[in-house]
Amino acid sequence: MGRLLQRVKATRIDLSRGRRVVREEPLAVEEPLEIRLAHESFSVTMRTPGDDFDLVAGFLLSEGIIFDPGQLISLRFCAGEDENGRQTFNVVEAQLRPDVVLPRAAPQRHVSSACGICGTDSIEAVRKSSRFALLPEAAEHLLDAELLATFPDVMRAQQALFEKTGGVHAAGLFSAAGELLISREDVGRHNAVDKVLGAAFREEQLPLAGRILQVSGRASFELVQKAAMAGVPVLAAVSAPSSLAVELAREVGVTLVGFSRGSSMNIYTHPGRIS
Repeated sequence: MGRLLQRVKATRIDLSRGRRVVREEPLAVEEPLEIRLAHESFSVTMRTPGDDFDLVAGFLLSEGIIFDPGQLISLRFCAGEDENGRQTFNVVEAQLRPDVVLPRAAPQRHVSSACGICGTDSIEAVRKSSRFALLPEAAEHLLDAELLATFPDVMRAQQALFEKTGGVHAAGLFSAAGELLISREDVGRHNAVDKVLGAAFREEQLPLAGRILQVSGRASFELVQKAAMAGVPVLAAVSAPSSLAVELAREVGVTLVGFSRGSSMNIYTHPGRIS
């Protein structure tokens, strides 16, 4: 697993057996990733190393800075060393096409691994900035609920890091036929989604019409935003959505599913896509 895992000593207490032992436990690595635009720091996010170029591409897509692969000329790691002189691979410079308009104010925004940039985007801003419209009135049947209900288990089978640590989120992009096309893991659920959408972006798959984004955990406003920005018509989560996530999904035309576990689920918006 390389840089994905770090082993630390922990005191294990087993009450059922009355045991107390010290042993090594594997933990998911969490490190900062600095994203630079035009040689200036644009954002810092805490993430699990790996698929960093996908993460950056997905983040820039979600921010509405880019929407076409031709706008992203290159991605490269910048020099950076730890206290032992080893390359950290924790700074990525994105070179954008000259006609790409950068945000007028691009301060260093520090993004947590828990929720990303929370509460900074309005529903109206997302609706206006998305290049891939999901018309609510065009929410036609896409897949059956029986098939959608299998997605969490299919994705879970691909979660190698979670299997070892129990400490990461996952996101998966599925076809309407049930094929898992892309899956990623990360300590931050928003990072896992950015990695999935960034991979699809770099493979020139956008807009992601006819695709379903499955996520572990809850469905926040930001995850709905990311789905809308990539043209994903259905977002399904194994836990609950927030009230603002439902409001945004209703406005931008995303079918939002929560509590998708086992043989049941709740469809909060635009249920016509799921029979």
